[in-house]
Amino acid sequence: MAMLEIRNLDVHYGAIHALKGVSLSVEAGQIVTLIGGNGAGKTTTLRAISGLLRPTSGEILFEGQPIHGRPPHELVRLGLAHSPEGRGVFANLTVDENLDLGAYTRSDKAGIAADRDRALRLFPRLRERLQQAAGTLSGGEQQMLAMARALLARPRLLLLDEPSLGLAPQVVRTIFDIIREINAAGTTILLVEQNAHMALRVAHHGYVLEVGRIVMSERASVLAASDDVRKAYLGGH
Repeated sequence: MAMLEIRNLDVHYGAIHALKGVSLSVEAGQIVTLIGGNGAGKTTTLRAISGLLRPTSGEILFEGQPIHGRPPHELVRLGLAHSPEGRGVFANLTVDENLDLGAYTRSDKAGIAADRDRALRLFPRLRERLQQAAGTLSGGEQQMLAMARALLARPRLLLLDEPSLGLAPQVVRTIFDIIREINAAGTTILLVEQNAHMALRVAHHGYVLEVGRIVMSERASVLAASDDVRKAYLGGH
């Protein structure tokens, strides 16, 4: 049984048919990436999974349990966390306070402390800035904080939306190294990413989304070698 399974998902924004019969699955332990151009429906897919959007039709199953229509806070308790596009940090709160909010569904103090320590080992720059307002961090540091905050929920499935957006190349490499580390430590990841080249390098499996439909589903290495994918998403290299 897949950890996450989506079957024939349709989502509308008013009259706009944003997702058209999307089906995909994520196996436990994998990094799966969704690639596609702007407006393809990648962010919509993640928002539907995490309960921020209600699908028009179709099913979303997490560990065999239907979750479509359930509110986001219940899904966090089930083991699903979402690090959103645009980072979504609480700008007026400190780094420390943002991390506390990541663990808001939990009461296991020792476990929270251990996970917080692990997050700060993954993102050592945040440890130096714990008392700083999140809004004063650089873009890369805000992305690190968004990911660290999501990890404090101790998710079994982490949804990452555009973690490299707007970041300098060196920071992008750091973020992707950390994505690999998070996965190696046992967290399954569904990654939405404009930087298809980097996404396919870290992922096990990939789906290509075009105008709300899945048009390709393959091992990431196969997609990376595909002429069609290279021309459309990898700059032709």
